[in-house]
Amino acid sequence: MRAEFHSLVTVVTGAGSGIGLAVSKKLKSQGATVIGLDLHPGEFGSIGQMVVCDIGDDASVTVAFEEISKSTDVIDVLINNAGIGAIGTVESATTHEWNKVLNTNVIGTSRVTAAALPFLRRSSNAAIVNTCSVVANFGFPERTIYSASKGAILALTLSMASDFLKEGIRVNCVNPSTTDTPWVGRLLSQAKDPSKERAALESRQPIGRLVAPEEVANAIIYLAHPDQKSTTGTVLSVDGGLHSLYVPR
Repeated sequence: MRAEFHSLVTVVTGAGSGIGLAVSKKLKSQGATVIGLDLHPGEFGSIGQMVVCDIGDDASVTVAFEEISKSTDVIDVLINNAGIGAIGTVESATTHEWNKVLNTNVIGTSRVTAAALPFLRRSSNAAIVNTCSVVANFGFPERTIYSASKGAILALTLSMASDFLKEGIRVNCVNPSTTDTPWVGRLLSQAKDPSKERAALESRQPIGRLVAPEEVANAIIYLAHPDQKSTTGTVLSVDGGLHSLYVPR
């Protein structure tokens, strides 16, 4: 077992499934103490300490970090991965949907980061990694609210990286394209023809398949790694070449 994160305390939001679960497993395998935040424990199991938390709610985040403070006063790595999606255009989107997605994805990331900062400031290896999305840079049909939220996460990442530069807290983000997670599976299940919709998602990516959660987790591990002291304000794409390659079909 590699131990690059030995003795480091990490907090992962959305740790119960998908990318959050994959990165939690990898951090654990590399010696980290992992604290997961999620509404549902999912498959987190014995990876570490699971704290039930709704990042869209001020009180829930406050209570979660009070619970975290019972076991540690230092956080070395914060992975802001939790988020929700929405399908539709500006015409079909409701104010309720806008408020719900932006409150969770954008304000939720800020909410958790603010609560974690006192702990991060006690670390000599402080790093924050946000899960963004390829939709922050490209227009995808019927993803208006989700795209806007992830565009905000990209801007938020760069702003935080600038704000915390002098404190030695590094802030980066990953930009995955469609990833083969339970969340995507649930979206596909709502389609009229799930198999056809999945094939369409796969075909729009140059590599011809969905991104694996473990591949995104590897990128997060790189950005969070304590040896990457010069890596901050970086946006790392994990999108099968979508941002830079044209493959005729």
